[in-house]
Amino acid sequence: MSVSKNIQSSDYNDDELVPPEWLDVWFIAKALRDHHADPDLKVLEVIFSPATAKGDHYASIMFRAKVRYATPRGGELTTSLIIKTMPVAEGHKKDMIAGSPIFITEVGMYTKVLPELERILLQAGDHTKLFVECIYHSMEPHQVLIFKDLVDMGYFVPRDRGITEAEIRLAYFKLAKLHAASLKVQNESPQLIKGFTHGLFEMPHVLQEPFLKTGMVFFIELLDREPELNKYKPYFESIGTDFLERLIEEWKQFRNNPPADPFTTLCHGDFHLRNMMFKYEMESFEDVMLLDFQISNVYPLTIDLVYSIYMLMEPEFRWNHWEDLINYYYSVFKETLGKICYKGEMPTLAGLWQRMHQHKYYEFFLLSTFVPFMWALKDNSEDFGDILQNEDKRRLCSFSKGYINDVKIILARMDKLGYFEKT
Repeated sequence: MSVSKNIQSSDYNDDELVPPEWLDVWFIAKALRDHHADPDLKVLEVIFSPATAKGDHYASIMFRAKVRYATPRGGELTTSLIIKTMPVAEGHKKDMIAGSPIFITEVGMYTKVLPELERILLQAGDHTKLFVECIYHSMEPHQVLIFKDLVDMGYFVPRDRGITEAEIRLAYFKLAKLHAASLKVQNESPQLIKGFTHGLFEMPHVLQEPFLKTGMVFFIELLDREPELNKYKPYFESIGTDFLERLIEEWKQFRNNPPADPFTTLCHGDFHLRNMMFKYEMESFEDVMLLDFQISNVYPLTIDLVYSIYMLMEPEFRWNHWEDLINYYYSVFKETLGKICYKGEMPTLAGLWQRMHQHKYYEFFLLSTFVPFMWALKDNSEDFGDILQNEDKRRLCSFSKGYINDVKIILARMDKLGYFEKT
């Protein structure tokens, strides 16, 4: 048997160039034997390489394993696997990851929750696939998940362009199915998802991140620099000193909604372009697969939708088509609830839009803190992790021409919605 592990390329994260020592041919053999229930399976060769491009993710590391193996019945076979594990981090990144519940959350999602959601859909005659198959997982001695390789199935991550309207619609189609099946679980067997309460602003290690505090500071600097935006400066100055506290309080208020709330369901938590892969067949759009359920949590579903407006949509869609796209999501959501015989209170479209406009501090956070990063990442010249850790880069992100135009359009819309009437 043989194994190849060394990769050298500036296109990948440094901690993904060489797999950890424990990730070897013996580990892969154990995973495949367990998956196939075949103790006689033998691994002949493994070639490791990074599984994702630089900047695709931050709180985990991923490797691709091209495996040649043999079984007594099947003879010699090949497969490609994706191994996701936690980094052996140092310094700042180690502080951020230490004690994080994200891996426990993702294991629970792939091994218990997502299979049950698919079962609910299938029982109603809906064959929608919500997740890629996980063939192996463990928490000790190493936190690891192993998946079948979506690239081998024809899926890809768009890297040299933004998302199209057709792709957004299919992404919302999948999200609506996930939300609908989760709402049925929340209504009938909530114990399955009871422990999923680790949202972005409920993790102590995340709340210590400097970028959470500097985003609003740089945003107010931008309002001061741009004459057209000066009129918004007094409002944001009035909330800027305790903005993070306001944001966390808003988050807690929604977390404490009664369990019977018709919009409370299991959210993806990080619904953006790099957390999904697309598949085309003969130039026709065929499928999208959602990925990365590390911060999935039970919360009003509007948190995924608000997040997607800023983190998934291209600016053109965020400016001109966001209402139509959200309405499309709702049409699929409502139809699916009927198909799976959901017996709880039916969420209404009017109720959805009312909730959409109740996350104003969260919207302020996304616009001031994450949207500048998205503009900086458009040309693939910056790495998300580097931006998070570098204050000078974060400040520069806040003054790009494209971002400034984005802010002008979004603040005008927020003004019409009455976001600035109260502090």
